[in-house]
Amino acid sequence: MAGKLRSSSAMALAAIAFATLSGSVHAADLVIAMPNWSSGQATANILKVALKEKFAIEADAIEMGTLIAFTGLNAGKVDIHPEVWLPNLDSLVKRYVTDASTVALSPIGVPAWQGICATRSAAEKYGVRDVADLSDASKTAALDTDGDGRGEMWIGAQTWSSTPIERVRANSYGYAETMTLLEMAEDVGMAAVDAAQATDQPLVFACYAPHAVFKLHDIVRLTEPPYDPAKWNIVLPSEDPAWLSKSTATVGWDAAHYHIAYATSLRVRHPDIAKFLDRVKFDPEEAIAMSYALQVERQDPYEFAKRWFAENSARVDAWVKP
Repeated sequence: MAGKLRSSSAMALAAIAFATLSGSVHAADLVIAMPNWSSGQATANILKVALKEKFAIEADAIEMGTLIAFTGLNAGKVDIHPEVWLPNLDSLVKRYVTDASTVALSPIGVPAWQGICATRSAAEKYGVRDVADLSDASKTAALDTDGDGRGEMWIGAQTWSSTPIERVRANSYGYAETMTLLEMAEDVGMAAVDAAQATDQPLVFACYAPHAVFKLHDIVRLTEPPYDPAKWNIVLPSEDPAWLSKSTATVGWDAAHYHIAYATSLRVRHPDIAKFLDRVKFDPEEAIAMSYALQVERQDPYEFAKRWFAENSARVDAWVKP
């Protein structure tokens, strides 16, 4: 998911400069902001390989948070972000795409969704099927692994913009009172899912699709009220120190989708590359395969990208055509 929003522009640009200098022994032609989740890392490296093979352009894929990436796109220090999730990053899109016009979004998005999932054991043995069940202490007791009287629930990585929104949702629904909300790297969160499935233990966790977890396990998405914009009021941490108390969300997520973003200056500097980025198209099944390859099979992102490109070179040609 998208990166957690950070502090000042100066700090963000300093981080970009440091990452660029430390991540490569040469000055690359372009910089790709690489997310810290598997499908984003795969896409970043596929773009890196395609730029080299089809345009003779060297690009550095550098891991960075999304606010840093958007600040860099705005300032001309970053050129491409491979996976910008909406509605998570609507505020950044308004700031940089709609208002400032310094960042562009590809018109082609990958459909997605976000929510809360449970292992089959949690749903069938303990009746955790709806988000309202997370406020029922008699049910969440089964999710308590440390004996403190509260269940545990992974809500995402610390660097994801979806994570504070899940904290808002927990407060709004009321299960922040019955559940301990855990923020940790996705690998750790998914390892807990693997362990729970292997031992038939109940577990509840934030989930999103497309993702390899649905290929690996039989899990259940909790039901919740459908999205209603009148009941979804999100203030992000970057916008107000009192963001949590000023936010409410008593409904499910809106339909999600994610897009490639790039600096609009590419349309002048490399118009052929801008056209290429507007044509790149992946489907949810491919995103699941990317996630599986990197997260489950532990394939190196760049090596995966090279193999993907070799198998899809003709398809990339259609994206590159004048």
